[in-house]
This record gives sequence, structure tokens and C-alpha cells, in this order.
Amino acid sequence: MYNSILYALAATTVTWLITALGAGTVLFFKSPSARALNIMLGFAAGVMIAASFWSLLEPAISQAEAMFKTPPYLIVTGGFICGALFVYISDKIVSRAEIIDNKGNSESTDKLKRIILLVMSITLHNIPEGLAVGVAFGAIAQNASTEALMGALSIATGIALQNFPEGAAVSLPLRREGISRTKSFLIGQASGIVEPIAGVCGAALVMTVKTVLPFALSFAAGAMILVAVHELIPECQKNQAKDPYCATMGIVSGFALMMLLDVML
Repeated sequence: MYNSILYALAATTVTWLITALGAGTVLFFKSPSARALNIMLGFAAGVMIAASFWSLLEPAISQAEAMFKTPPYLIVTGGFICGALFVYISDKIVSRAEIIDNKGNSESTDKLKRIILLVMSITLHNIPEGLAVGVAFGAIAQNASTEALMGALSIATGIALQNFPEGAAVSLPLRREGISRTKSFLIGQASGIVEPIAGVCGAALVMTVKTVLPFALSFAAGAMILVAVHELIPECQKNQAKDPYCATMGIVSGFALMMLLDVML
């Protein structure tokens, strides 16, 4: 059992490091143009929308079908709505806050809201991914076979590779909001630190986590879709009249890359 926990910790630490590598792409952009930043924001939205289905909803449905007698669409729909409501309520709480600059003037909280919701949604997305890896390695303790080990390694590899664009999906939009490259990188990589924690919990409590995982996956999907549609897409389309397809191609590129990684792996 302890070996499974250590394997899960090692695997999810690698997935976190890959997230950090993706977040590190922001270090190469010293002074990005408004056009490039809109493409980045659109790319982040595309990544999140694609990940919501192929990384979260599709496996949630499959696992719910295998685990429960209850119709899987009820569990997944319930989790999806709860995830969206969670972000909606969080948005309302943040909206009540005020930012006071050093002149004592109250200014808009829109930027703060976008930053908090973006980081929160990606972090929520990473929790069930860490759980999935932990559950896969924890299952080896009950079924010590080559097939089980290869299956766990495949899951960890797939999540690690798709974490690269996810890391960029956090750090690049933060850079667009005016945050320094260093801070954007640190926040971006921190969004993946929950994966080792969730991985250890998933391996240690594999039987319990298995029943919770479908709801957790769909919960994260609901949170990500709400943030992508309500915050990221409208923001990246602000200069649509000047360059109508700029941000749209970013969305398409992000969606296509994430879909390719998820389906291929």
C-alpha cells in the first residue's frame, strides 16, 4: 500500500512539474502585444473547453456507468451544475470586494475577478486529475499486475502532457492582466501543486475516492466552462472589430491541441 502511495506521489509530482514547464512559457514574453495577449487568452479558453469534455465529462460518464446503478447522466449533470454554481457564488463574493489604490480611489474589480476565477477553475480541474492518478496507482495494491501498472502509467503520462498547455493557460492570461512574468509563472505552476496532494489522497483512500471521482470530474468541468464562457471569451474578443478572427483562432488552436492530446493519449 505504501509503495502505491509513493508511486502516486512520484507520478503526480511529475505532472506538477510539467504544469510548471507550461507556466514557464510566460517567461519568454517580455512585452507581448495586445493582439498576442488576446490570442493567449483565447488559447486558454479553448484549452479549458476541450479539457472539460475529454479530460473530465467523458471519463466521469464512463466511471459513473461502471460504478453506480443510478443513471450516470444524473450524477454528471449534478456535478457539472454544482461546479458552475460554485464559481458563480465565488464570483458574487469577489464582486463585493473593493480595490483601493494608493490614492484612495475605488477602482473596478474586474481584473481581480478574472484572475481569481481563472486560477480557481484550473486548480479545481487539477484536483480530480490528481485523484485519477492516485486511484490508478492505489488500485495496484489490490491488483498487482503489469496491466494495472501500465494503465496507471498511461493515465499519468496523458495528464502530464496535457498539463503543459494548462500551465500556459494560467500564466499567459495573468500576464495579459498586467501581472509580472515572474508572478505569472509562480501562480501558474502553483495551480498544479494540488495534484500531488490529491494523488496521495486518491491512493490512500482508493475505494472511497472511486465513488466520488465521477462527481468531482464533472464539478471541475462545470467550473471551467463557466469561467471560459463568462470571463475569458468575452475578454479576448474586446478588439473584435479591429481584428475579428485573432482571438477566435486562439480559441480554436487551444481546443484543437487539447483535444489532440486527450484523444491521442
